[in-house]
Amino acid sequence: MDALVTGAGGFIGGHLVGALLATGRTVRAVDIKPPNDWFQFHQGADNKQVDVSLLEGARAAVCDTREVYNLAADMGGMGFIEANKAACMLSVLSSTHVLKAAYEASVERYFYASSACVYPARLQNDSEVTPLREVDAYPADPEDGYGWEKLFAERMCRHFNEDYGLATRVARYHNVYGEHGT
Repeated sequence: MDALVTGAGGFIGGHLVGALLATGRTVRAVDIKPPNDWFQFHQGADNKQVDVSLLEGARAAVCDTREVYNLAADMGGMGFIEANKAACMLSVLSSTHVLKAAYEASVERYFYASSACVYPARLQNDSEVTPLREVDAYPADPEDGYGWEKLFAERMCRHFNEDYGLATRVARYHNVYGEHGT
């Protein structure tokens, strides 16, 4: 299998699966949600309902893949994350287990989908927005819940690269919208 996309039933994950398939890649698409609840379902993918917050589920999902695109997270917009801080922080289980399983399986490349929530709110409150830079995340003061989980997972990616040589990349998504969105 060329690629694994976790969180494939989500808005971004569904688009990523479609884009990878369009380039001729073989893709395993996994999500904790039943496939009937996915934003997009791609017949050409190896679609599976898997709970990657469990290490066994993460290992099964990662098995025999070359690249991992980890988009799995308990997320539902700012209203959701403000009202569900503990649930959002539990995404650390998915983040940790997929990263660990990817390392154990010797995947070639690992991508982690982070969030603008890692940045301090004080840098995002002015209508005259100054563009954010990666270094603006420190000193750390992320959103209390989802932002802390994302920042922690980013650092895990960095340390898995430094300590174990796993090729990791992180992107911090901001406002993402489009076709098939809510």
